[in-house]
Amino acid sequence: MNGFSATRVLAVLVKEFKQLTRDRITYAMILVLPVIQLLLFGYAINSEPRHLPTALLIQENSVFARSITASLDNSRYFDFAAQARTPAELDEMLRRGEVQFAITIPGDFTRRLARGDHPQVLVEADAADPSATGSAVAALAALPTEALVHDLKGALAPKGQAAPPFEVVVHRRYNPEAITAFNIVPGLLGVILSMTLVMMTALSVTRETERGTMESLLATPLEPLEVMIGKLAPYVLVGVIQTVIILILAKLGFLISTVARSQLQAMQMSFFYILPSILLSGFMFPFRGMPVWAQWIGQVIPVTHFLRVVRGALLKGQDLGDMWRELVALLAFVCVVTALAMARYRRTLD
Repeated sequence: MNGFSATRVLAVLVKEFKQLTRDRITYAMILVLPVIQLLLFGYAINSEPRHLPTALLIQENSVFARSITASLDNSRYFDFAAQARTPAELDEMLRRGEVQFAITIPGDFTRRLARGDHPQVLVEADAADPSATGSAVAALAALPTEALVHDLKGALAPKGQAAPPFEVVVHRRYNPEAITAFNIVPGLLGVILSMTLVMMTALSVTRETERGTMESLLATPLEPLEVMIGKLAPYVLVGVIQTVIILILAKLGFLISTVARSQLQAMQMSFFYILPSILLSGFMFPFRGMPVWAQWIGQVIPVTHFLRVVRGALLKGQDLGDMWRELVALLAFVCVVTALAMARYRRTLD
């Protein structure tokens, strides 16, 4: 039995390194995935979102109303994205998810303030995702004592330990008790479907190649679309509720399988989709808390739009008319991925 040889170890090392560089997918995983993780965890994820879109309904044009809105703006938690004309319009913006907060300053605010009646400012928060609004709601506690400090003079000036001049009433809409399960369960549905369906369908074609049965499949008169439907159908039929959404996500797995040469590569490539889906879709972290570049990436991930559809239906009572933007985005994803998968489908093993 020969003794230990550094030369033989070096030979194996060189051989393994050459094998690694020839396997482009694995090489990309080693080099690119740590960079992606650094960007996602270091810069994209934000558990304390600011600059949340806010709609205003100001029913009186007074110096006090302007001071309140200026104080809200200075807090950096609220970005005024729209001005509603009626309470119904304000409610519709919140229900459709166009804004995160809806703030109403009533028409008798100044009159009640002058009489010392402690008027109220109504703040309605879209609490479907409690973590997205928690910090902003907490910041509202200081608003009554700070917003009008430079405006209340003379007879209106607070005396001693008097109560704040006005009150902020916060209504948490759609999930008033901030029950985490109401937010997590719809998100889990999308993420679980992504992990299961994308991986399984990505492995379906590469398994044929590794087992040597792909040649038989190519010898048949099957068209690419027929192969794709045949491969996806068993996974789509796993559950009735999964129908359309699962087909959308499963098509991505088929596209991955047309690029990958082995099941290992297919799984590796799936992680490039699954990781952003978990972190950038709004499932684990507030979507509006991410920087703009991360939100743009999140917008092209189907799970992002799927979560909005599910949460909108379960928590806000949205109908198809309210969800049309998300449904169009999902349909566009289907068309693009289907076209790419069919274009990438090879009729030979070379």
